[in-house]
Amino acid sequence: MNARFGDAEEAFRDEVRRFLEAHRDLDGFFVQDSRWDAVKAFFRALGERGWLSLAWPEAVGGLGRSPIHEYILWDECAYARAARPPLGAGVVAKTLIRYGSAAQKARWLPGIRSGELHFSLGYSEPEAGSDLASVRTRAERHGDTYRVSGEKCWTSYARHSDYLWCLCRTGEPGSRGRGLSILIVDLHAPGVKVGLLPTLDGEALHEVLLDDVSVPVEQRVGPENGAWTLMAEALADERHVQFPPARLRRDLDDVVAWARRHGLERDPRVRRTLADLAVGVREAEVLGLRVLETLVKGRSGVVEAAANKVFQTLLCQKIARAALDFGAPESLVAGNPVEFLWRQSMWETIGGGTSEIMLGVVAKQELRLAGRS
Repeated sequence: MNARFGDAEEAFRDEVRRFLEAHRDLDGFFVQDSRWDAVKAFFRALGERGWLSLAWPEAVGGLGRSPIHEYILWDECAYARAARPPLGAGVVAKTLIRYGSAAQKARWLPGIRSGELHFSLGYSEPEAGSDLASVRTRAERHGDTYRVSGEKCWTSYARHSDYLWCLCRTGEPGSRGRGLSILIVDLHAPGVKVGLLPTLDGEALHEVLLDDVSVPVEQRVGPENGAWTLMAEALADERHVQFPPARLRRDLDDVVAWARRHGLERDPRVRRTLADLAVGVREAEVLGLRVLETLVKGRSGVVEAAANKVFQTLLCQKIARAALDFGAPESLVAGNPVEFLWRQSMWETIGGGTSEIMLGVVAKQELRLAGRS
């Protein structure tokens, strides 16, 4: 398989790799929360180059480049273990560009573009994880403000972010996806409380408690009760960078290097396992390119993205588990890189939509299995 892009795109890849040399020790892809100060400085460095707004239209301060450039940037960042894409520059900014008012764009886009302003995604709740149509966080309108109460959980970087991109119910309790709106909630406003939710890899997600928080109506993005369309379009914008295949290649390279250090590479069973995993990584690269192709060609890509997410997250667990299966005692010692990989990989099939939900998308939309017993 030849995964090379055109000369201009490959020249950009070389530029990204040179840039990442100065951030070789950042390691913010897995431990972004506890290393936030360093990660934020990294985002500012990206902002100085215009790389947080690579594919934004030039009319709003972007570089107007192809989504291929975004794919290359975050794929290389994944291999370097530098950082994951900030939510503000993707989901938030692209929704504001499409649906935000002139005042909203002027207020938030410059800070996002420079890497100074950061958002967390307030979608999931204790009883609404992958089923976002059942969100209960309530936003009651009183004149020029909404009063917001509810709970968001498993929220990334909330204690470090400035704003919460908050999915709220503004319609009737049973309105499902038809009664949801997006509000931008100041995470430092009265009535907001952020707590830690420790994860198995030693990092933390967050819970955000909202107790009668006042949010100006001017901080609602798009029409009231119109969030479902906004979310679907924002997700389509970001599918090509959500699960970069280079993360898997780096995982495998690390496991191979570990096996060699422990003299395991001559074991036929180990070699066969590593060969099978290498084939899997190439498959993941193909699936990632399929998702990118749908975006470049203006197609939906829902099915391709769901299949890609399931395959990649399962493969990262297989790669991590391989080191444990090889039987070297060091693979079970806390602090060992391959032991950390295993703990980190445990939640990958949950974050960003569970594998069960993603398989349901493929079954219904590609295999037309809806309604069959």
